[in-house]
Amino acid sequence: MEFFCGLDVGMDQTAICVVDDKGAVLLAVAVVTEPETINGALSPYLARLRRVGHEAGALSPWLHPELLRRGLPAICLETQHVRAALKAQRNKTNRADALGIAHIMRTGWFRRAHIKTAPCYRLRLLLTHRRNLKRKFLDLENAIRHSLKAFGIRLSRGAFAQAVRDAVAGDALISELIDAMLNARAALWKEYCRLHGLVVKLVAGHELCRRFMQIPGVGPIAALSFMTAIDDPSRFRRSRDVAAYFGLTSRRWQSGTSIDVQGAISKAGDADVRRALYEAASALLTRFKRRDKVKTWGLAVAKRSGHRKAVVAVARKLAVIMHAMWCDGAAYCGDQAVSAADAAAHAQRKDRRLLGALA
Repeated sequence: MEFFCGLDVGMDQTAICVVDDKGAVLLAVAVVTEPETINGALSPYLARLRRVGHEAGALSPWLHPELLRRGLPAICLETQHVRAALKAQRNKTNRADALGIAHIMRTGWFRRAHIKTAPCYRLRLLLTHRRNLKRKFLDLENAIRHSLKAFGIRLSRGAFAQAVRDAVAGDALISELIDAMLNARAALWKEYCRLHGLVVKLVAGHELCRRFMQIPGVGPIAALSFMTAIDDPSRFRRSRDVAAYFGLTSRRWQSGTSIDVQGAISKAGDADVRRALYEAASALLTRFKRRDKVKTWGLAVAKRSGHRKAVVAVARKLAVIMHAMWCDGAAYCGDQAVSAADAAAHAQRKDRRLLGALA
């Protein structure tokens, strides 16, 4: 007889459910969310415990390696797949979710979620906080811009802070509160530039990211975002699977013989990476002036299907190319007419610009 376990992990408590291979419940208990406590609760079943499943969440990068270190056969499950499987339950409770995850483990109907390495999570944390500071900066700027519309003041993008101060100089109250908002905006911008400089510095010292940046349109953010999102390139059997992983392939809905709809892209996976690839593709199609095979192909798609679809198609192709470059260690050469020496010189110029930004 084999045992299967489901964990519904919470911030303070974790619901544990153990079932046998017939589906009979052997254990249903709630314990403190600590690896040692969970291991102690499962120790009577450890000899015949085949799988321990838990849903991917905020605590997974810490909890999953700790469970594996203690000899538990832990498996991290994709959140979307678990949610779809548990919808059949009438009531949603921690106990019921643990039971449902245990049955998912018993039947084998699950998808694994990849747990990234600790250095990878540190780099992703840098990108996340850089993005958060930029969003808060833009939120403050838009709040200032919107609040002044009530007084008929309309502002352009250039010289924003001084233009705002000049516009409200005649009103003491408004001038005081706007000055506080502008000071907060300036502080956010300063710290954002600090984190952005740290990103550029890390990319400048990373060989793989510099190789990614040989691709026209791919900058430090796109290169580092792609690298940290993939973490381990060997987990993809084919390079073209990476495009689907980031939600850059079309969604399909088929039912019988009368319904077969292929819609927009699925937008699954990491939205920040998808956005970075889209921006890189847009820069390649609109701002890069030299010849490039991917650009030529994308412009042909734009003539047939429009610019936006062409940018998505190029973003999908960039994801495939970057993964292939990672796997085989090749350099990018988008135009066969360019010699290897010219390609190396172009890469060196790009490296010098990147290093110059740090000065």
